Formats: sequence, structure tokens, C-alpha cells
Amino acid sequence: QDAFVAFHVNKELVSKYLKPLQIGELAPDQPSIEPTKNEMLVKDFRELRATVERMGLLEPNQLFFFLLLAHILLLDTAAWLILFYFGTSLLPLIFSLLVLTISQVQASWLQHDLGHLSVFRKTKWNHLLHKFVMCHLIGASAKWWTLLHSQHHAKPNCFHKDPDIDMHPFLFTLGKKFSVELGIKKKKYMPYNHQHKYFFITLPPFLFPTYFHCHTFYIAYTKKYWVDLAWMLTFYIRFFYTYGLLLETKILNCLISLHRMLESSWFVWVSQMNHIPMEIDYDKNLDWMSAQLHATCNVEQSLFNDWFTGHLNFQIEHHLFPTMPRHNYWKVAPLVKSLCAKHGIEYQCKPLLTAFADIVHSLKNWGELWLDAYLHK
Repeated sequence: QDAFVAFHVNKELVSKYLKPLQIGELAPDQPSIEPTKNEMLVKDFRELRATVERMGLLEPNQLFFFLLLAHILLLDTAAWLILFYFGTSLLPLIFSLLVLTISQVQASWLQHDLGHLSVFRKTKWNHLLHKFVMCHLIGASAKWWTLLHSQHHAKPNCFHKDPDIDMHPFLFTLGKKFSVELGIKKKKYMPYNHQHKYFFITLPPFLFPTYFHCHTFYIAYTKKYWVDLAWMLTFYIRFFYTYGLLLETKILNCLISLHRMLESSWFVWVSQMNHIPMEIDYDKNLDWMSAQLHATCNVEQSLFNDWFTGHLNFQIEHHLFPTMPRHNYWKVAPLVKSLCAKHGIEYQCKPLLTAFADIVHSLKNWGELWLDAYLHK
């Protein structure tokens, strides 16, 4: 299937593990495409995939990723050197905090590349550097991220299958259908009609410092990811030792807390702008391309947008070809647009600020739908 092809780099290796699962061949009179899937679109997308491979768009430019890692390490070092050379008064602390936050967010974009096996040709090198960036530079579990993020890519915006929308219904109500359903059932975990307001002070600043911080350790411990846990401890040892030499305990705790809140805010706005305003529903078992396009939109390209979002402004191309190195998204984008136009599929691309605003507008609309259904007698 297209999902299997999209996720795996070494297909011959992983295909060996599928052989014991084969239960037989389809009878000649049986269709090879399920009725919920667009057969012509599936055929055209597979031709596009073959074109992408022939063009070498799945081949990484390792100099590009080396420079990304170098600028992350330089920023990480600069954050400490600012305090070392200029002291720990308010102004150096603010500059150090900003530089540290930029370093951490850019590291999170790089670990995303490594987790998708798009930096090196060999899988083991991606996994090894993934542990260094995710566990040592950021302090989270690489396997935890892979576990959750793979589910998101397989079924984006599918309720009960995409962990990224698990915030429904306990914190927010998401999607037109689910908002109305929740209202009809008279369920109210939060004042959803105000969710577009409390979004600003809940999910963006506190996702990393609270939920992600606890969840990554919980999953790593319960699933016995001992190697990840050991790598993660090196982050905290390094951070508290180096910054502890310069800062008092209270200021040090404030620094890491504020940095996590800023990092979280940056991450949430960028990660949610491509998915939250899109269709959210149960799994309809659509073909690969339809499933990704219904749940995903793009943000306009610019040098700043590419850097600020880690090239996740090309979210459509990333979801269609998750192992493609990010520096090639712009090359495949015209081909994807052409295929969308051929099959009448909407290819959404917005300005950055519009994409941010659409998150709030969507939450507001869904909160109003819930309230109307909740009050309806």
C-alpha cells in the first residue's frame, strides 16, 4: 500500500517481515482497490511517486543538514556564552533565553527530519543522530516521538487514530461533526464557546512544560526505552551543570521553564496551523493522497517561513512523501499541485499569519456550533 511505501526507506528489508502475514492471493475477479478509494488517483499518485524517485528527490543533501546541525550547536553554545561573558543580569538573561529557545526549536525541526529517515541514506545513522538531537539536545525520547508521530502521519485528523487530536473533547472540541455531536449529547468538559480565548493560555505555552515533558518520560519508562532514558539524562546533567555554574537555582529553574514555554508556543502554532483548520472526522479509509490532502494545508514559501517552520510550511508534500528531505519539497510542489488540479482536490496554501488566525477562527466556529447544539431543545 502507499502508506507502507511512504514510510519505509529500505523496502526490501522490511518486506521480509511481511511474508509471515500473507494469507493468500486475491482471486482474479476481485478488485485490488477498495471501493472507498479513488482508483485513478491511486494510479496517478503512484506514477508521481515513481517520477519523484527518478528525479532523485528522495536523496538527501547532507551538507544542508550538516549546516543545520552546526547552526543549532552554535546557538546552543552562544546561549551559555552570553551569560558567561556578559553576566547574569536581566538583559543577558533575556538574550540567552531567546537564543536557547531558537536553538531548541530548530533542533526539534532537525529531529523531525531524522525521525523520518530523511537525513542519511542508511537508517541506522538516522536513528543514531536522532537520539543525539532528540534525547541529548532536547531531552525527550526519540522512540516516544516516533511512536506518536507515525500514528499521526498514517491517519491525520482521524479521531481515535491520530494522537495529535486527542485534546478533543477534554480540552477543546474539534471539527464541525464532533462539536455538534458533543453538544447534542449535552457533554461539557470545558466552556468550549470560549475555547478560542483560552487556547492562547493553555495549549501553546504549556504543552511542552506539562504534558509532553511528563508523557515522554512515562512512555520511555513503561515501554522500557532504557537507551533513550540514558540519553535524556545526559541533557539534564549537561544543562543543570553548565548553567548551574552561572545561575542560582531559582533563576535556573525560571530559565528552563520560560524556555520550555516559549519553545512550546512556537511549536504549537506551527504544528497546528497545517491541520487544525482542516477536516477532522472518523477514519473513512480513503486512499493515501486523499487522506493527506483533506487533513493538510500549506503555508507560503519564503526564506523566513522555511526556516521558522522547519519547512513544515510544505506540509502537504511532507505528508505525501514523509521520507523526502525537506530541501526538495519546493521541487515536488508543482507536480503535486498539478495532480490535485487534475482530480479536483483542493490544494490550500496560505500566508503564515492567515494560517495562525485560522486556528483561532476554527476553534471559535466549533465552539459556537457546540453551544448551539448544547442549547437546542
